Amino acid sequence: MPDYPKGLSVGGQAVIEGVMMKGLKTVVAVRRPSGEIVVSDYGGMERPKGWKGWPFIRGNFVLYDALVTGIRALNFSANMSGEETEKLTTKDIILSLLIAFAFAVGLFSILPVLVTSLFKPLRENGMLFALVEGTIRTVILLLYIWIIAFIPDIKRVFQYHGAEHKSVYTYEANEELTVENARKYSTLHPRCGTSFLMITMVAAIIVFSILGAFGPMSIWWKMFWRVVLIPVVAGLAYEFQRFTAKHLDNIFVKPLAMPGLWLQKLTTKEPDDSQLEVGLVSLKAALNLEWRDKKGENETDDEKEKIIEIESSVEKEKENA
Repeated sequence: MPDYPKGLSVGGQAVIEGVMMKGLKTVVAVRRPSGEIVVSDYGGMERPKGWKGWPFIRGNFVLYDALVTGIRALNFSANMSGEETEKLTTKDIILSLLIAFAFAVGLFSILPVLVTSLFKPLRENGMLFALVEGTIRTVILLLYIWIIAFIPDIKRVFQYHGAEHKSVYTYEANEELTVENARKYSTLHPRCGTSFLMITMVAAIIVFSILGAFGPMSIWWKMFWRVVLIPVVAGLAYEFQRFTAKHLDNIFVKPLAMPGLWLQKLTTKEPDDSQLEVGLVSLKAALNLEWRDKKGENETDDEKEKIIEIESSVEKEKENA
């Protein structure tokens, strides 16, 4: 059996010519034009604590952390892959987050409301309005993903997305983290962010249908509530995804997770061996395997202390999973 920390909820995202992984710590591995794989270490992986870790609240903090770390990882990958020459400052990251948030709100919250409002009979029926609006929102999402999938650079990112999922499956199967072992696994994974997007679409329909049951409201109030209730929708979607991912063996739960897995057919592609290698390097680094390999009689006191710290964090991760 492979000697690495077991039972962690590992995962990440694809970046430009690389993969970002979260395990015991957060890292990103990128293949440079020369063929070399470089790794950037972002430090220990911590889940929301205290009230931030409460159900239906924690999802928003997890999502925020994923966005911030994702932008940093994308910046690093752009630099290492030779596509950018400037590094992002904290100000740049905040600005990028605001722009991304504004774009997402405009495209997936405001635009569906405006389009649905064009149909006068729907304006007086809040629940029907939310259903049609949600359908339009989902269509916009599907069209957006389908269109960007034709961009060659995005297609490669989607291949690295597949490499990320295959790497995670190999770890979850308690197999050695090798390309040979990873090849056979699916590119679709139930904890994927793509699945989260689809679940969010459904959660939004439910939340806004309930809101619509209280009576008709103006288009401005509709847009206001679509923005204000984003944390509620995200919190519900996160908890639902956690639940379905843990109970996929249940014949009643599995169908609920299938729409998200189907959507991943658009956002993941079959990776080649070199891309799988990058995904596995990223996962190994996220699991701190370089420290696990140092166990032995010749360990220094600092190394022993580090190993104890790592193993302690494994137990904490299991408790919080």
